[in-house]
Amino acid sequence: MTLAIIGAGMAGLACADRLAEDGVAVRLFDKGRGPGGRMSTRRVETSAGTASFDHGAQYFTVRDPLFRDQVDAWAAAGVVVPWPEAGADAWIGNPAMNAPIRHMATAHQVDFQHHVHGLQRDSAGWWVRLDTGMEGPFDAAIVALPSEQAASILGLHDLAMARVAMTARSQPCWTAMIAFDEPVDLPVDHVSGGGILSWAARNSAKPGRDGPEAWVVQANGAWSAARLEESPHVIGPLLLDALGQMTGGAGLPPVAHLTAHRWRFAMTRGTDNGALWNDHIRLGACGDWLLGPRVELAWLSGRMLGARVAQDMTLPLAESG
Repeated sequence: MTLAIIGAGMAGLACADRLAEDGVAVRLFDKGRGPGGRMSTRRVETSAGTASFDHGAQYFTVRDPLFRDQVDAWAAAGVVVPWPEAGADAWIGNPAMNAPIRHMATAHQVDFQHHVHGLQRDSAGWWVRLDTGMEGPFDAAIVALPSEQAASILGLHDLAMARVAMTARSQPCWTAMIAFDEPVDLPVDHVSGGGILSWAARNSAKPGRDGPEAWVVQANGAWSAARLEESPHVIGPLLLDALGQMTGGAGLPPVAHLTAHRWRFAMTRGTDNGALWNDHIRLGACGDWLLGPRVELAWLSGRMLGARVAQDMTLPLAESG
């Protein structure tokens, strides 16, 4: 029995981990250059040195006992550490936000830089359609992508799943990565909200980080949506100015690096479905859009689906058509 998972982010890898516990062989496909997704970290060479930016998810929290056990295991492995500045129960990847994703990926066969264009199904099973051709057959297929991307793949095979994905719309987020020659004159290392911003953080002050003064500045969803198709060259200076306004007139030091990144699918409100699974054709979906906009909920969605799929994988595959 082999299974294909499209998307090697938190949900997809959590699903793969759960399936592996029952001996199900898994192969994951991801368009990214490496582990991370929305928990990515970018390193940039600047005139002040190598700057590091956790430019997606800033931290995660823990509420579910099962996820608490997972975080404890990550902490024991040294790939996550607490970040008290963001709250009593805030955690970050160590030495970068993508560290737990990278740690999970080492246990599986993950094909990075593989852009999946769709899934096809015949009497042999499921086939993954890539730029380079078809991979398969697989006994089952899981879509672990943001809802908008999942809907386009699911719609050709299960309209009910696709409708759920289409209702779970995501808000975008413009993010600026800014390095400075000197420290920014702010008494705190992060600010939540304020004007057009939803979040600004001194990334270089996070535990385990080094390098020059580096800030991640994220715009709110409404502002980002209104300027979704703007150029990063236009957005970057606007977010730099918004950070400057937070200094109360103190101004900002010389900029060593400035770039903006557009997250088209940054934040979802969730649908309370947990995970989706069609046991007749062996097609499923998982992700934070099925529970809510938190790293923990992406992990739980993947776990839920993995448990359900593992239970059903002993059943014969239904005939195509």
